[in-house]
Amino acid sequence: MADKILFSGTTHVKGGKNGYARSTNGVLDIALPQPHPAAENLFAAAWSTCFIGALELAASQKKVTLPASPEADTTIDLLNRGADGFVLRARLDISVPGVDRDTARDLVDLAHKICPYSKAVEGNIDIELNLA
Repeated sequence: MADKILFSGTTHVKGGKNGYARSTNGVLDIALPQPHPAAENLFAAAWSTCFIGALELAASQKKVTLPASPEADTTIDLLNRGADGFVLRARLDISVPGVDRDTARDLVDLAHKICPYSKAVEGNIDIELNLA
């Protein structure tokens, strides 16, 4: 069976002092005066958004009603590991309001298995998933 594309995002990025990132659909238009701090923030936002969607799907699959919208505070650290060079580290602090802690933990763990961003980085960077 061939892959079915659900969505494609295309963004043009220009570096330098007057850098920017603009998506072709107009949803994203942001100044990038410094490449790395913006990159980590953008990655954190993209991963968090995907993770929340995966968590909502996990809740649906488990027949769990979410009384409030889940939230995520995601930190992406850029590290210099000497001889290994530059690497990323991630911490996702996930809040699932109105859901008991054990159920919320199960949903977070399942969401991590569902989320394409989580799949892309699993085993490649250090990831910490916290239930806030």
